[in-house]
Amino acid sequence: MIPMAKPIIGEEEKKAVLEVLDSGIIAQGPRVKEFENGFAEMCGVKHAIATTSGTTALHLVLLAYDIGPGDEVITSPFTFIASANSILFVGAKPVFVDIDPKTFNMNVSQVEAAITSKTKAILPVQLYGLCCDMDEIMSLAKKHHLVVIEDACQAHGSEFKGKRAGSFGTGTFSLYPTKNMTSAEGGMITTDDDVVMEKCRVIRNHGMRRRYYHDELGYNFRMTDVHAAIGNAQLAKLGMFNNKRKENANFYDTHLKGVTTPFVPDGYTHVYHQYTIRVPEGKRDDLRAFLKENEIGSEIYYPVPIHKQGFYLEMFGDGKTYVEADFAASEVLSIPVHPSVSKEDLEKVASSINEFMAKG
Repeated sequence: MIPMAKPIIGEEEKKAVLEVLDSGIIAQGPRVKEFENGFAEMCGVKHAIATTSGTTALHLVLLAYDIGPGDEVITSPFTFIASANSILFVGAKPVFVDIDPKTFNMNVSQVEAAITSKTKAILPVQLYGLCCDMDEIMSLAKKHHLVVIEDACQAHGSEFKGKRAGSFGTGTFSLYPTKNMTSAEGGMITTDDDVVMEKCRVIRNHGMRRRYYHDELGYNFRMTDVHAAIGNAQLAKLGMFNNKRKENANFYDTHLKGVTTPFVPDGYTHVYHQYTIRVPEGKRDDLRAFLKENEIGSEIYYPVPIHKQGFYLEMFGDGKTYVEADFAASEVLSIPVHPSVSKEDLEKVASSINEFMAKG
């Protein structure tokens, strides 16, 4: 079976973990600080704050910006549900705008119309490893005095006009095992804002600035040195991992027929957390079944947009439609693109898709 994802854990990661276990400093310690410094440098920002997951990274940033009940945050309905759930965690309301059918990212031309007196932030999702139009988003945020919180959980190393994801507003990343790099589980916040950095660090650690003196309500969102040790080793390999993903994506771009391959606008660098094709309506599920028969993994990210999830229908069922998000959910299919995919695997995946699509 050619798997959809395969974390690459080498001797460097194993050695680093054993060194932490032998050191006796297992909770948040020097490895976490090293990881934060390295991640900040990778993104080109002043600060990085390690957390337990991409979801808690989003939660922390929203808290740090004092977003809460009565506030609205504009985001995409076509993403993993944590993007919107984190807004609910702080008592605010997610407000959706439809997606661009080519990039699958937020359609920035619809953002301004969604801004109200209650809007506090824009939360663009850099989906599949491709940045949004950050020039337009930052311009709108400046015009309307809004915060920008990047959900870059799938975009480690992605660039927009030479600037890294996570360096525009305040960035959030996931370090889940299937991501372009991992710490086994974890998240990261990136920012140039000293105040946001300080608040995130305090809230992350039970609201403490001094040990056992709790200045505000906080949480235990700390990363361990064990996780950070893995993250440090993975961060050193991120460039190599991303280059291999790009090579694999280029093979698909030049060999696949009968499907729509990913669109990458000029000035954008896609890091292909997922290589997501569009299959003509009505054929996607049959193609997926055919790939499974041929021992090829695939996945649908995402079969049900957030606005159609049962919980959200109950809370916000207002009859609004997001045509492109709904249509994408019926056509998208992600195929193996991770660095462990071999040339033979690529050829098998491409020939299988082409065989199926040629049947009409």
